[in-house]
Parts: sequence; C-alpha cells; structure tokens
Amino acid sequence: MKVGLLESRAARSNAYWTALLKDLGVEVAAPSVTDAEALDIGRESLPGEALGVQLALGRILALGRVDAVLVPHLPEVNADAWGEAFTDLLPRRISGLPTLIDVPDGGPELEGAAAEIGLRLTQSGGGVRRALERTRPLAAGPREDMPVLARASRATVAVIGPRALLAEPLLSGGLRPALEALGLHPVFSHELPLADIMKRAERLENPGKIAGGERELFGAASLLSGKSAVRGLIMAVPARDGAAGAALDRLARRMHKPTLTLQVEAGQTAFPELEAFRDAITLGEEQPTTGENA
Repeated sequence: MKVGLLESRAARSNAYWTALLKDLGVEVAAPSVTDAEALDIGRESLPGEALGVQLALGRILALGRVDAVLVPHLPEVNADAWGEAFTDLLPRRISGLPTLIDVPDGGPELEGAAAEIGLRLTQSGGGVRRALERTRPLAAGPREDMPVLARASRATVAVIGPRALLAEPLLSGGLRPALEALGLHPVFSHELPLADIMKRAERLENPGKIAGGERELFGAASLLSGKSAVRGLIMAVPARDGAAGAALDRLARRMHKPTLTLQVEAGQTAFPELEAFRDAITLGEEQPTTGENA
C-alpha cells in the first residue's frame, strides 16, 4: 500500500499523519517536483481556479502512482465549494486521480479518523492501536507562541488571510518584504496561536453557525485590531478566490481601524497600494519604539 499526504504548509497536522502512516508500515509517497512546478501543473489543469486549489492539485499529481492521498481539511469560508468538498469536487474535474481521503487537521475528531483510516489501510486492529498510542503526542500540533507585535520605528500592520495563502511562501512570500521595505512591521494571522484566535471568535453572534474559516479570520482580525500597536489591517485575498474575497470584505466592514484589501498572486513582489496605505496609517503619528508585545 502506497499512500500520499497532501503536505500543505497551511495544515497543522502534517507531522502527525506522516508519523502515523510510517508507524503503520505504509509506504509514504513524496512529491517529485518543487512547489513552483506543482503550481504550474495545477494551473495548466485548472487555469481559472484559486491559487490554493491549483497548488493542491499539482502536489497531488506530483505524488505519482499512489493508492490514496490523505488531504487535511482546512477550514472553509461561507459559499466556498472547494473548501467544503475538495476531495469530492476534484475527481469530477480531473480524471484518473487516486482515491482522495478527507482527514481532520487536528481537533477532537483526529484520533477517531486516524483509527478508521489505519484499519482501512492495514486491516490490523492491534497495529493501529499501537500506532495511535505512539503518535498521540503529535496530535496537538506544533507549539504556538504569540508573535512580537511591535518593532522599533515601525508601524505594525495585521495581515489577515486564509492559511492556505499566507502559510505558503510560494504564494504570498513577496508580501512580507514589500511591507518591510516600506518601514512596516507585518503580523500575519496564520502565525497567531489558534486557541487564542478561536477564543476571540466566540464573540461572534451564534459562532457555531458560521463557517470555520470565517471564525478563524474574524478571531485573528479581532485579536490583532484590539492591540494598540496595530495601526491597520490588510486583507490578503488569494487570486481568483471569490469566496475568500467576499469573506474578507465582510470582515473589513466590521473593523474600526483602517483596512486595505489586496489581491495576491503567486510570486507577486510589487504591491502599489501599500505605500498610500502606509502613509494613511502613519501620517502625523509617532512610531512605536518598543520590541515588546503590546
């Protein structure tokens, strides 16, 4: 049995699933191309889709011949068909794909799903139980600390966007240096501790009825906008992702600090709108002089 894992850098459970598959004695496939090559493959097959969909498809195809691919489920926003049912929709658009298995990206459902998948792959109850015990310490995901919110002589801006965009250097890697070149200190939403984000998201009315991705975006924006060091918020929208764009527009209308919406394309390094936004949030105001969190 040869299984691939869609190793999205936005997923928090990659280490867990990799360790589990290896402990089960399953051969784990690795991508045969770079991320840039994978994106090119995805673009060629699905030219009109959002960046995250294109990159995920390219990475799946780059796994070569495998029996199945585990796909960690990232939180979706409202009206996000790909986010809600990626593993169902993709085989309808692209023929000949291996079996795609949607798996939790952490959370209380993780171990139950792992047990079910382990049995499906190995038919060994004892082996699955032992593997679950050995990999349980990884289920919590990586340790997360609050990033530094202020740097000397720089204005802090919050960058809010889907993890599938901000956590991928190939897709959004040009944004941080562009901000820093303008004398800004960016704090990215995907770098915040998830527990803190979701606790802040409880302030939403009926949070349980709101899509998980929108709760995550709101929690991050609310948490950062409440910090005195943060002068404004940049809403980073993946190119061709209408659902994410609509969600971030809704979020921007909730904010009481200046906001700027940016469409972000893979490999983009120039963002002409940033200079005017920098001037708008810093004109006539004294810059922060501390490197401590505020």
